[in-house]
Amino acid sequence: MPYDDTEFVDHEFPSPHAGTPGNPVRPGAGTAGRAPTREELDSQLTATQQQLAKLREVHEQLERAKSELEEMRRRRAEFQTGRGEMRDELTRGIALLEKAEFDARRDAEQMARSLEGLRSALGNVESVRDETWTEGNWNQELGKALAVVENARMEWNSARLKWTVLGAAPAPDGTAGSPVHAPLGSLPFGQLCRIGLAFSWPLVLIGIAGVAAVVVVLVRR
Repeated sequence: MPYDDTEFVDHEFPSPHAGTPGNPVRPGAGTAGRAPTREELDSQLTATQQQLAKLREVHEQLERAKSELEEMRRRRAEFQTGRGEMRDELTRGIALLEKAEFDARRDAEQMARSLEGLRSALGNVESVRDETWTEGNWNQELGKALAVVENARMEWNSARLKWTVLGAAPAPDGTAGSPVHAPLGSLPFGQLCRIGLAFSWPLVLIGIAGVAAVVVVLVRR
Protein backbone atom coordinates (compact mmCIF):
# COMPACT_ATOMS: atom_id res chain seq x y z
CA MET A 1 0.00 0.00 0.00
CA PRO A 2 1.58 3.28 -1.07
CA TYR A 3 2.15 6.02 1.48
CA ASP A 4 -0.21 9.09 1.34
CA ASP A 5 0.94 12.11 3.30
CA THR A 6 -2.63 13.49 3.47
CA GLU A 7 -3.77 10.72 5.75
CA PHE A 8 -2.32 12.53 8.74
CA VAL A 9 -3.97 15.94 7.95
CA ASP A 10 -6.62 17.00 10.48
CA HIS A 11 -9.39 18.62 8.41
CA GLU A 12 -11.24 20.00 11.48
CA PHE A 13 -8.65 22.74 11.88
CA PRO A 14 -8.17 25.36 9.14
CA SER A 15 -4.94 25.40 7.32
CA PRO A 16 -2.61 28.28 8.12
CA HIS A 17 -2.81 29.13 4.42
CA ALA A 18 -6.65 29.21 4.34
CA GLY A 19 -6.67 33.00 4.65
CA THR A 20 -8.78 35.46 6.59
CA PRO A 21 -10.68 38.64 5.59
CA GLY A 22 -7.68 40.70 6.63
CA ASN A 23 -5.15 38.23 5.25
CA PRO A 24 -6.10 37.18 1.71
CA VAL A 25 -5.31 33.69 0.59
CA ARG A 26 -2.29 33.23 -1.63
CA PRO A 27 -3.43 30.90 -4.39
CA GLY A 28 -1.54 27.62 -4.50
CA ALA A 29 0.44 28.22 -1.30
CA GLY A 30 1.47 24.97 0.36
CA THR A 31 3.07 24.14 3.69
CA ALA A 32 6.81 24.41 4.19
CA GLY A 33 7.37 25.21 0.52
CA ARG A 34 5.80 22.04 -0.80
CA ALA A 35 3.05 21.82 -3.38
CA PRO A 36 -0.46 22.32 -1.91
CA THR A 37 -2.64 19.33 -1.52
CA ARG A 38 -6.17 19.08 -2.86
CA GLU A 39 -7.59 19.64 0.58
CA GLU A 40 -5.51 22.80 0.98
CA LEU A 41 -6.71 24.09 -2.38
CA ASP A 42 -10.32 23.36 -1.42
CA SER A 43 -9.79 25.18 1.86
CA GLN A 44 -8.24 28.16 0.09
CA LEU A 45 -11.12 28.25 -2.43
CA THR A 46 -13.67 28.17 0.37
CA ALA A 47 -11.88 30.97 2.23
CA THR A 48 -11.70 33.05 -0.96
CA GLN A 49 -15.41 32.56 -1.61
CA GLN A 50 -16.18 33.60 1.95
CA GLN A 51 -14.05 36.70 1.52
CA LEU A 52 -15.88 37.54 -1.73
CA ALA A 53 -19.24 37.07 -0.02
CA LYS A 54 -18.19 39.40 2.79
CA LEU A 55 -16.86 41.94 0.30
CA ARG A 56 -20.12 41.80 -1.65
CA GLU A 57 -22.05 42.34 1.57
CA VAL A 58 -19.83 45.29 2.47
CA HIS A 59 -20.27 46.64 -1.06
CA GLU A 60 -24.06 46.40 -0.80
CA GLN A 61 -23.99 48.13 2.58
CA LEU A 62 -21.86 50.93 1.13
CA GLU A 63 -24.22 51.27 -1.85
CA ARG A 64 -27.21 51.53 0.48
CA ALA A 65 -25.39 54.10 2.59
CA LYS A 66 -24.50 56.02 -0.57
CA SER A 67 -28.13 56.01 -1.75
CA GLU A 68 -29.34 57.17 1.65
CA LEU A 69 -26.78 59.98 1.72
CA GLU A 70 -27.73 61.10 -1.79
CA GLU A 71 -31.43 61.10 -0.85
CA MET A 72 -30.69 63.06 2.32
CA ARG A 73 -28.63 65.56 0.34
CA ARG A 74 -31.43 65.94 -2.23
CA ARG A 75 -34.05 66.48 0.46
CA ARG A 76 -31.78 68.93 2.26
CA ALA A 77 -31.31 70.94 -0.94
CA GLU A 78 -35.07 70.79 -1.59
CA PHE A 79 -35.72 72.07 1.92
CA GLN A 80 -33.27 74.94 1.60
CA THR A 81 -34.61 75.95 -1.82
CA GLY A 82 -38.24 75.69 -0.72
CA ARG A 83 -37.59 77.59 2.48
CA GLY A 84 -35.95 80.43 0.57
CA GLU A 85 -38.77 80.59 -1.98
CA MET A 86 -41.51 80.52 0.63
CA ARG A 87 -39.71 83.09 2.77
CA ASP A 88 -39.63 85.48 -0.19
CA GLU A 89 -43.23 84.76 -1.25
CA LEU A 90 -44.64 85.02 2.26
CA THR A 91 -42.74 88.23 2.96
CA ARG A 92 -44.01 89.77 -0.27
CA GLY A 93 -47.56 88.54 0.36
CA ILE A 94 -47.60 89.91 3.89
CA ALA A 95 -46.38 93.29 2.66
CA LEU A 96 -49.04 93.41 -0.07
CA LEU A 97 -51.84 92.37 2.28
CA GLU A 98 -50.73 94.83 4.93
CA LYS A 99 -50.84 97.64 2.38
CA ALA A 100 -54.21 96.44 1.07
CA GLU A 101 -55.53 96.21 4.63
CA PHE A 102 -54.27 99.71 5.39
CA ASP A 103 -55.87 101.10 2.22
CA ALA A 104 -59.12 99.26 2.91
CA ARG A 105 -59.23 100.52 6.50
CA ARG A 106 -58.51 104.06 5.31
CA ASP A 107 -61.20 103.80 2.63
CA ALA A 108 -63.64 102.37 5.17
CA GLU A 109 -62.98 105.27 7.53
CA GLN A 110 -63.40 107.80 4.72
CA MET A 111 -66.55 106.05 3.53
CA ALA A 112 -67.94 106.11 7.07
CA ARG A 113 -67.33 109.86 7.23
CA SER A 114 -68.94 110.37 3.82
CA LEU A 115 -71.91 108.24 4.86
CA GLU A 116 -72.29 110.24 8.04
CA GLY A 117 -72.15 113.48 6.05
CA LEU A 118 -74.80 112.28 3.58
CA ARG A 119 -77.09 111.16 6.37
CA SER A 120 -76.66 114.49 8.12
CA ALA A 121 -77.38 116.37 4.88
CA LEU A 122 -80.47 114.23 4.26
CA GLY A 123 -81.69 114.90 7.77
CA ASN A 124 -81.23 118.65 7.28
CA VAL A 125 -83.10 118.59 3.97
CA GLU A 126 -85.97 116.58 5.41
CA SER A 127 -86.16 118.85 8.44
CA VAL A 128 -87.23 121.80 6.28
CA ARG A 129 -90.99 122.29 6.78
CA ASP A 130 -92.08 124.80 4.20
CA GLU A 131 -95.73 124.23 5.10
CA THR A 132 -95.10 125.97 8.41
CA TRP A 133 -93.84 129.16 6.83
CA THR A 134 -95.94 132.23 7.40
CA GLU A 135 -96.34 135.43 5.48
CA GLY A 136 -94.08 137.18 7.92
CA ASN A 137 -91.13 134.78 7.94
CA TRP A 138 -91.28 132.85 4.67
CA ASN A 139 -88.63 135.01 3.00
CA GLN A 140 -86.17 134.42 5.84
CA GLU A 141 -87.03 130.72 6.06
CA LEU A 142 -86.63 130.40 2.31
CA GLY A 143 -83.09 131.73 2.55
CA LYS A 144 -82.29 129.20 5.27
CA ALA A 145 -83.82 126.39 3.22
CA LEU A 146 -81.78 127.35 0.16
CA ALA A 147 -78.63 127.29 2.29
CA VAL A 148 -79.54 123.81 3.54
CA VAL A 149 -80.07 122.58 -0.02
CA GLU A 150 -76.80 124.12 -1.17
CA ASN A 151 -74.88 122.52 1.70
CA ALA A 152 -76.48 119.17 0.88
CA ARG A 153 -75.47 119.57 -2.78
CA MET A 154 -71.88 120.32 -1.78
CA GLU A 155 -71.84 117.24 0.46
CA TRP A 156 -73.23 115.12 -2.36
CA ASN A 157 -70.74 116.40 -4.93
CA SER A 158 -67.86 115.82 -2.53
CA ALA A 159 -68.99 112.22 -1.95
CA ARG A 160 -69.37 111.61 -5.70
CA LEU A 161 -65.79 112.73 -6.29
CA LYS A 162 -64.53 110.28 -3.68
CA TRP A 163 -66.65 107.24 -4.53
CA THR A 164 -67.19 106.15 -8.12
CA VAL A 165 -70.18 104.02 -7.11
CA LEU A 166 -72.13 107.25 -6.63
CA GLY A 167 -71.40 108.36 -10.20
CA ALA A 168 -73.99 105.93 -11.62
CA ALA A 169 -76.89 107.84 -10.11
CA PRO A 170 -80.13 107.78 -12.18
CA ALA A 171 -81.46 110.80 -14.02
CA PRO A 172 -83.73 113.20 -12.10
CA ASP A 173 -86.83 111.79 -13.85
CA GLY A 174 -85.89 108.24 -12.86
CA THR A 175 -84.97 107.16 -16.41
CA ALA A 176 -81.62 106.10 -17.73
CA GLY A 177 -81.40 109.15 -19.96
CA SER A 178 -81.59 109.48 -23.73
CA PRO A 179 -78.68 108.28 -25.86
CA VAL A 180 -76.49 110.95 -27.38
CA HIS A 181 -76.38 110.89 -31.17
CA ALA A 182 -73.23 111.92 -32.96
CA PRO A 183 -73.53 114.59 -35.70
CA LEU A 184 -73.40 113.42 -39.32
CA GLY A 185 -70.16 115.26 -39.92
CA SER A 186 -68.35 113.03 -37.44
CA LEU A 187 -69.53 109.75 -39.04
CA PRO A 188 -67.19 107.75 -41.32
CA PHE A 189 -67.69 107.76 -45.10
CA GLY A 190 -68.92 104.16 -45.27
CA GLN A 191 -71.63 104.78 -42.70
CA LEU A 192 -72.70 107.96 -44.53
CA CYS A 193 -73.04 105.92 -47.74
CA ARG A 194 -75.23 103.37 -46.00
CA ILE A 195 -77.41 106.12 -44.55
CA GLY A 196 -77.75 107.76 -47.98
CA LEU A 197 -78.67 104.46 -49.59
CA ALA A 198 -81.29 103.81 -46.93
CA PHE A 199 -82.96 107.15 -47.72
CA SER A 200 -82.62 107.03 -51.52
CA TRP A 201 -83.39 103.42 -52.42
CA PRO A 202 -87.19 104.01 -52.71
CA LEU A 203 -86.55 106.75 -55.28
CA VAL A 204 -84.17 104.47 -57.14
CA LEU A 205 -86.81 101.74 -57.31
CA ILE A 206 -89.41 104.22 -58.60
CA GLY A 207 -87.00 105.40 -61.30
CA ILE A 208 -86.22 101.85 -62.39
CA ALA A 209 -89.93 101.03 -62.56
CA GLY A 210 -90.58 104.12 -64.70
CA VAL A 211 -87.79 103.25 -67.14
CA ALA A 212 -89.09 99.68 -67.40
CA ALA A 213 -92.61 100.94 -68.19
CA VAL A 214 -91.31 103.21 -70.96
CA VAL A 215 -89.31 100.35 -72.46
CA VAL A 216 -92.38 98.09 -72.46
CA VAL A 217 -94.49 100.74 -74.21
CA LEU A 218 -91.84 101.27 -76.88
CA VAL A 219 -91.50 97.56 -77.51
CA ARG A 220 -95.26 97.11 -77.99
CA ARG A 221 -95.32 99.81 -80.64
